[in-house]
Amino acid sequence: MIRVVLPHHLNTLAGVEGEIVLLVEGEVTQESVLDALEARYPMLRGTIRDHATRRRRPLVRFFACNEDVTHEPANAPLAEPVASGAEPFLVVGAIAGG
Repeated sequence: MIRVVLPHHLNTLAGVEGEIVLLVEGEVTQESVLDALEARYPMLRGTIRDHATRRRRPLVRFFACNEDVTHEPANAPLAEPVASGAEPFLVVGAIAGG
């Protein structure tokens, strides 16, 4: 089971509170976690990744084990503590401005 933490506004859109626990089949990657998340909560499609390209939306960041994994390949395996559910996969809205 994979633990996912979303920003408050996406939790509200999905109708959940707190962490989300997902079953991810096969290798645990950013892509497989987001696929499982969007399959379970279809209202999130297009909010984290673009509908057509499936690329991360600007101003969205991903963290695993206190490391920014945003620019890692989407199909690269996530760290074992995330894959085992010991640590959460965090989806964070980046802050922009001056």
